[in-house]
Amino acid sequence: MGRETLWLAVGFGGQLAFTGRFALQWLYSEYKKRSVIPVGFWYLSIIGSALLLAYAIYREDPVFIVGQSFGFIVYLRNLQLIAKQHGQENRELAEKG
Repeated sequence: MGRETLWLAVGFGGQLAFTGRFALQWLYSEYKKRSVIPVGFWYLSIIGSALLLAYAIYREDPVFIVGQSFGFIVYLRNLQLIAKQHGQENRELAEKG
């Protein structure tokens, strides 16, 4: 596999993860019968963003780099907030039990 083919695979992999996150959110919301964003959405977001950011850096595309950098920070922060919330919930359960 050549260098260009490898980077195309990285780019398409990132795009696939991004598309997958919307499919996951839609299907999960249909299952719950309300709009819900599952944790997997954020993991697919950060994976897709990291792959697309790497691809953008390789392509030296400043617009794409800035856009994916901002998204990466937002997705990472959401995962941190979720982890913090789960930690608080676990502590509350431990105190009750």
